[in-house]
Amino acid sequence: MSQFTQYIQDSYQELVTKVTWPTWKELQGASVLVFVASLIVAGMVFVMDWVFGVNAADSVWRGLVGMIYEVL
Repeated sequence: MSQFTQYIQDSYQELVTKVTWPTWKELQGASVLVFVASLIVAGMVFVMDWVFGVNAADSVWRGLVGMIYEVL
């Protein structure tokens, strides 16, 4: 049991003295960056779904590729 207690004490000391925690401003900046990147990726997936007509058999919309196939 003493090894476990020593592990907890060492872990706490390392978190307090050796870890560099981000400032509030850095944390906010990183959060905004992740949010914007997520929106960009979601937009790209939406455009790819729209172009290739995902679930075309189940819906009226066949996507841009489906429209081209109908014209040709």
